[in-house]
Amino acid sequence: MVRGASLPIVVRQVTKTYGTVHALDHVDLDIHSGEFLTLLGPSGSGKTTLLMVLAGFTRPDHGSLKFGDTEVIRLAPHKRDVGMVFQNYALFPHMDVAANVAFPLRLRGVPKAEAARRVEQALEMVQLAGYGGRRVDQLSGGQRQRVALARAIVFEPRILLMDEPLSALDKQLREHMQIELRRLHEKLGMTTVYVTHDQREALTMSDRVAVINRGRIMQLDAPRRLYERPANRFVAEFIGESTFLPVEYRDGAYAYAGRRLNLASGSVPDGTPPSGRCLLMLRPERLRILDREPTDPMNVLRGVVRHVVYQGDSFLLQVELGDASMVGLRGVSTSDAMAGIPAPGGAVLLGLSPQDTILLADEGGRA
Repeated sequence: MVRGASLPIVVRQVTKTYGTVHALDHVDLDIHSGEFLTLLGPSGSGKTTLLMVLAGFTRPDHGSLKFGDTEVIRLAPHKRDVGMVFQNYALFPHMDVAANVAFPLRLRGVPKAEAARRVEQALEMVQLAGYGGRRVDQLSGGQRQRVALARAIVFEPRILLMDEPLSALDKQLREHMQIELRRLHEKLGMTTVYVTHDQREALTMSDRVAVINRGRIMQLDAPRRLYERPANRFVAEFIGESTFLPVEYRDGAYAYAGRRLNLASGSVPDGTPPSGRCLLMLRPERLRILDREPTDPMNVLRGVVRHVVYQGDSFLLQVELGDASMVGLRGVSTSDAMAGIPAPGGAVLLGLSPQDTILLADEGGRA
């Protein structure tokens, strides 16, 4: 298997409707050669529909789809040369592991000796060397997932598609397999499109993430930028924990509760109007408890502690501000940190650095 055997994908104006519902609404998307791109969104957002369009199992109403320079929108799935890993693995229970992995090679008429060599190589790649003679029902969930992956890569496709392949695994195994899939991608270099509704999984594994809602791409970005600089309220709410406070633009400055906000470069994303109302996005881990009014440009929120929730390795402090807004602060639950938390009913000062002070357009609620 040769690293770099990959293709770019170009999606243009792809639309798919079911009655009055737009599963995909004029989607444009460029996926780089060798990239690991994740389609992330809630149930019914259109992410799986888009993956099925790429695989050829769903025919869109109109639009263009190119793998490299080749238009494939009308090509049957078996002619697209893509590997596919399904959510339920779709393994053949009456075949052993080797026969399952060899199935795509048999369809392509690969000679038995060459097929056996490739099967052995694929199983070694997913760390299942020596498992070829086992029955599928003798394998754990994680091992079945690896067999499905070996079957998807054994014929050396230039594009690999995965539809929530880790959703059936327990948390510990899921996190382990996330790292294993990323390692395998770096080794093979295949263009990979991965579907999930798990935000942490998307941030962990991807070069870039496309957040989808109601058949439209809300934002396409690298994981860190997606988290730290969301394009709109939907992305901010879907990626991580967030609360929002109303902010007004007056006399050339943004202010919350009459107090001017200190902003850093990039605090106001492109497209946010420099007038009227907007929203201050608060990530709970970016707030901190202050013991006095700061002398630096730190932004300050005053409130009253309502709840302290111990969560093992962290704690969540719920604070009611003067306008009755509730915000959360999350911190590491060390002994010193827990000792510094005011009791419920006590006054508290919360600090937010200008670099973490992010404003979003007020869109009147979620997209």
